Amino acid sequence: MKVAIVILNWNGRAMLQQYLPSVVRYSQAEAEVIVADNASTDDSLQWLAENFPHIRTIVLDKNYGFAGGYNMALKQVESDYYILLNSDVEVTHHWLTTLIEEMDAHEEIAACQPKLLAVHDKDAFEYAGASGGLLDKYGYPYCRGRIFDKVEKDNGQYDTNSEIFWATGACLMIRSKDYWAVGGLDERFFAHSEEIDLCWRLQLAGRKIYCFPTSYVYHVGGGTLPKSNPRKTFLNFRNNLTMLWKNLPEEELKAVMRTRWVLDYLAAFEMLLLKFNWGDFLAVIKARRAFKKWRKSFERTKRQGYADKRTPYSILWQYYAKKNDTFDKLQEI
Repeated sequence: MKVAIVILNWNGRAMLQQYLPSVVRYSQAEAEVIVADNASTDDSLQWLAENFPHIRTIVLDKNYGFAGGYNMALKQVESDYYILLNSDVEVTHHWLTTLIEEMDAHEEIAACQPKLLAVHDKDAFEYAGASGGLLDKYGYPYCRGRIFDKVEKDNGQYDTNSEIFWATGACLMIRSKDYWAVGGLDERFFAHSEEIDLCWRLQLAGRKIYCFPTSYVYHVGGGTLPKSNPRKTFLNFRNNLTMLWKNLPEEELKAVMRTRWVLDYLAAFEMLLLKFNWGDFLAVIKARRAFKKWRKSFERTKRQGYADKRTPYSILWQYYAKKNDTFDKLQEI
């Protein structure tokens, strides 16, 4: 099999009912569609059996999270390319053809993503990936088309194929040989930042990540955890710090971690004093403590002729101090 689209589901029957038909309609001729179920307690599997009996299902014995769930499922899939697709993604006509053609033509590219637009505002980018992900010098992720919570309208301004730092886990196409060469997703993350960590490790192995925006899909976002959620805040902060610990150059590690200590606590107190959000404040504090306890259990990633592709500036400084709140303004720096 050349392409396998694997949708990881956890209690997402409503999302499958809404968006799986588009995946089948626009992808089945070029790929096998598979649903991997993370021990759902709703009627997802029953609904699939009744409405899409031809779709292969992989049933996991418990909820392994995003990272563990995909690793468990993909071990049971033989394919040249994997596409990790969220259940809340609506695909479009020819979305897959473009990705396959580009990946076939460029062996140096390990992984890619289409342009990610919002289901509920189809003229706007979607938070989780927009037109490709980037990472600043201190480990803060942002996108072509989305910086922090500022999401741009899509006017075709980022429609050129572009090398990026990370591809969104909402719709990630990756060569199976590259996926397993770097060990797949880090299951210890459970969820959040795991696709950025994976893409960083791919780059450390000398591979490239791209966005091909002539292919586009629509994403709901927040399908499993809502955006404002202390659990999500905890995972984002803990996993982001762990990713830096694993992958930063040795000569930068201490300086970046000191800076992040300051910035993380500033963020925590902003959540408490300005937003009166006690839950997220505690989540950041707990994330810092959790990272300190488990960081030494992570091995540092080996570097193989790697050119650092993080952006050299602080996105916090550019966004808040310089008012560079769209990606096109950053390109002028």
